[in-house]
Amino acid sequence: MIGKGSQEHKVARVIRVYQAVSLAVAAFALFWTVIFFVNGRPMMALAELFPVVAALICFALVTRGRLDLFLLVAQFSFLIFVIAFCLMFDVPQNGAPRVTHLFLPVLGMLAYINHLRRPSRLQLSVIAASLVAFVVLHAADLRLPFAQPIPPELHRYGMWLNPAMAALIFCGAIYMLQRRLSAPRGIARDLLAALRHGELTLAYQPQTDRQGKVLGAEALLRWNHPTRGPISPATFIPAAEEMGLMPIVGTYVLEQALETLVRWQADPQLSALRLSVNVSASQFNEDDFETTLRDLITRYNIDPTRLRLELTESVLIAGLEPVAEKMAALKALGLTFSLDDFGTGFSSLAYLRRLPVSELKIDRSFVATVADNDRDAALVRSIRAIATDLGLETVAEGVETPAQLAFLEATGCRIFQGYLFGRPMPLADFELSVVAPQPQATASQRPSPRLAAG
Repeated sequence: MIGKGSQEHKVARVIRVYQAVSLAVAAFALFWTVIFFVNGRPMMALAELFPVVAALICFALVTRGRLDLFLLVAQFSFLIFVIAFCLMFDVPQNGAPRVTHLFLPVLGMLAYINHLRRPSRLQLSVIAASLVAFVVLHAADLRLPFAQPIPPELHRYGMWLNPAMAALIFCGAIYMLQRRLSAPRGIARDLLAALRHGELTLAYQPQTDRQGKVLGAEALLRWNHPTRGPISPATFIPAAEEMGLMPIVGTYVLEQALETLVRWQADPQLSALRLSVNVSASQFNEDDFETTLRDLITRYNIDPTRLRLELTESVLIAGLEPVAEKMAALKALGLTFSLDDFGTGFSSLAYLRRLPVSELKIDRSFVATVADNDRDAALVRSIRAIATDLGLETVAEGVETPAQLAFLEATGCRIFQGYLFGRPMPLADFELSVVAPQPQATASQRPSPRLAAG
């Protein structure tokens, strides 16, 4: 399974960090605004209001989950402000150098970290512009003809405060870069080797109706290391995310899934099955994801209506509008979408009406306690009511006991996935369970998988 919980926590952590940085920048710029205003420098105070406003706009953007737009606004507004302030106010005087330009290498470092997260020419342009501007402003006494130098008594404070702040942020950026490049490198290197050597496989967990008739499956990624044995997705998926490998891993999963659909199309007993595939936020938000998927569908010549992409709300890190547009374009190809882990996020109801999803998956954390927890039971009923009102299907994940099944049936849920109906299994075993099914026990006769496993 493409790691979902780890990605959700990562997105939340990134949002909190960027919120803190935005407020810190706003506070620092506001401090200088007050200093300049008190000392009778209204033009400088007005100039310092620019980063205050920009930082507050950035805080609002990141709070809404518009991280890509946040980075664009933050980096270019900061770059423009630093260059303009150095040319207009922070000019060399009486042998004392300018100091505001010391933030430019910090900006370049942060742009590089963002480039590692999602490579783009825009980030490379910010890096290049920051470094070139730093060298030029440091080496040359450039200033506008109408420049108004900072008073020497205030400039002395800036010579201490600005370098101290720039050094502090730069140290934080180095720490972030060190964590990003060092921790997951070993397992990520092994993961790339696993892709080359065929160590990654897909397991298929049945999705069934109440009688156990198989309607489809969810493809779950598995890694059997030659020396370490099976490695949990909870271990290697975060490493792949950290090293930017999820588009590569995700494309491999899609290729394997489409090969499976080709097999099923050729068999009348399997041709009606639907296959669900998890797509991570970093893979979905790649600029070429739509093109890549379109090319794969053409290459394998599969019926796209048999493929369902499972997404979590973490895809909205790129913003609601671009995600909705990409989903609409893919839906036009015949693909359908499932909203995974529904009910666990903070904004599900706010964006559900905008995204062209066909299915909600009730998270296993709710299903696990519906039989003995009134609050979770009420949440599941609410999810079913929402799905019914919007004309969406629901799939209950993690169904393990007859009591859970009985409750879910009573709420109107018709598709189930969990150990009660089948564990994840190799492709051959899954296909055999469909074409030559074993006699199914009734729900009341099925033992709990926890007891059966013991």
